[in-house]
Amino acid sequence: MKQNEPVSKIMTSELKTVHVGQKLSEARHLLAESKFDHVPVVTGQKLVGILSSGDVMRLTFDAGSADERSMDAVLDHQFTIEGTMTKKLVTIKASDPIRHAAKLLVDGPYHCLPVVDDGEKLLGLVTSTDLIRYLLDQY
Repeated sequence: MKQNEPVSKIMTSELKTVHVGQKLSEARHLLAESKFDHVPVVTGQKLVGILSSGDVMRLTFDAGSADERSMDAVLDHQFTIEGTMTKKLVTIKASDPIRHAAKLLVDGPYHCLPVVDDGEKLLGLVTSTDLIRYLLDQY
């Protein structure tokens, strides 16, 4: 295993994003129909938050047996992406070593790290799954 391989080697760079002003139901559908658990929230190209499937699930849990249309109406009427997303983010640079990303994920309460440039422009995401795939490739 190489000690200083950059995060850019394992990050996902082709991302789906949502805009801070979009309806929360649109983000819910994106997360439900995809194989990822996090979606970056942007204003233009600048990262402003992360929305996870868990964030949305907490809001929809009380809806129980409500049909999708009713659930979406409740989400869009009572909640916003901005009010639901995680705003205090720990980010990394594409040139940071993979080991640094692993340490942050192990020590923190999150499972994804946004990769940004110096202007906070979103370049990609590194998830705990990305790290596990990297480890599998090593052995």
